[in-house]
Amino acid sequence: MLAEVLDVNRAVARHLLSILVLSLTCLGADAITAASPSSSLFSSYEVVPLQLTAPFNDLIDKARTDDEYAVTGTLSYTDGGRVVTIEGVKVSLRGHTSKRESECAFPKLKLQLPADKAGQGTLFSGLTSLKIGTHCGDAAADTVTAKYGRLANEHSPVREAFVYRLLDAVGVPALKARPAKITYVFADAREGRSAAHTAPPMVRNGMLLENTDAAVKRVGGERELDVKAFTDARAMFSTADTARLAFAEAMVGNFDWCLKMFPQDTYRCDARDPLWNIVAAATANGRARPLIYDFDIAGMVVGRHSWFKNAFNEAFVPSRSHTEIEVLAQVQRTRTLFNRADLDATRGEFVKRKAQAYQALESARLDAAGQRHAQAYLDSFYKAIESDDAFYRPVVVTPGTQLYANENRAIACVSRPDIPVGTPVSEPLQKKGTLIQVVVLDALWHWAERVKCAAVQQGPVWIEASAVSREFPTK
Repeated sequence: MLAEVLDVNRAVARHLLSILVLSLTCLGADAITAASPSSSLFSSYEVVPLQLTAPFNDLIDKARTDDEYAVTGTLSYTDGGRVVTIEGVKVSLRGHTSKRESECAFPKLKLQLPADKAGQGTLFSGLTSLKIGTHCGDAAADTVTAKYGRLANEHSPVREAFVYRLLDAVGVPALKARPAKITYVFADAREGRSAAHTAPPMVRNGMLLENTDAAVKRVGGERELDVKAFTDARAMFSTADTARLAFAEAMVGNFDWCLKMFPQDTYRCDARDPLWNIVAAATANGRARPLIYDFDIAGMVVGRHSWFKNAFNEAFVPSRSHTEIEVLAQVQRTRTLFNRADLDATRGEFVKRKAQAYQALESARLDAAGQRHAQAYLDSFYKAIESDDAFYRPVVVTPGTQLYANENRAIACVSRPDIPVGTPVSEPLQKKGTLIQVVVLDALWHWAERVKCAAVQQGPVWIEASAVSREFPTK
């Protein structure tokens, strides 16, 4: 019946949908908010071919050090055999570390459509701006950059577009994305230069990414909340949204994010950035909804993180899989943030959408290595959350529990000997009196940044057996 209505009158269908959303909101459906429809550009995951013409050499040379610098270009594509051209497109660079020459020869872009057109009557109808995730460079295979571990070739934007598709499949609020094949025509081509400055057109995979303002409206927000006005997740976000976000970042192996969960929280955050790679969409009730984005150095995209051994001990799981440990670390951290009912509800949501997650992976057109990376993270994630036995693994539950280097109670980490409550430990390797020997998973990054502890990252330690339990948080 609904399908017939959609065929006859889409406007009526949209009206019915808005009524349904309002009804669910009134019933307290936390995950659904009155929203505006997104552009038709993001209604498909098919690769969209585009051509972008601009003086790219001039742009890249100057905009690396001047955030305000922009050039004017032309965007075109083919629609049913007809070439559609949008003139007067403002093109600028975007990003943070990706703008560095040591990271990307061809950085990420942002397009501003002319105000008098705003994409009217085109594939870009309703859009005033658009972000492009570029290929970054032409590095071989799974080679990553030395500083930030970015995959600098055209596999990267396709893999990242899949991450957005996966998040959509499991119901996690994020920006919308679509894979693209982009022909870059250099209006200021320089003969004899590298591929990034080439005279012939350069054709590479890319990713089109929804503008932040459009995403905020889509989820029912009034505006993007300024970072300086954001306090912490417990005060600004619903528990369901925050938990969903934390589990999702674990699923895709992303560590390039920050959200101050509560006033004293310092996990991968500092005083300057209570939010990082998260948009807070301010709503009419004085609260906000989170939208996550920017996954170009997530595990699902890059395949590996060069910093792994500075944070984690690969002996924590029998497989010694870095992927499995990365996922476990972020999944286990959620036990220190939410009560048992909220944890189980969030796990249930993801498990309910497991089939959709794997269907999205099966449908994605990833390169062979990208497919393996994505499946490894997805498999590890569901392995970590599906059963109570896997999820509620042993953790330290007694405040002030200390790390010992041996059974004689020699302190292992003099500068920071106490283990934070909620820190996962392996099953005992040995027992001596009241002590057990275990491998520690530094899920809270207690020893990963300013204060290092080789005993945690490189070998087993000894702790009091009575300090460990699976009953955390308590029922």
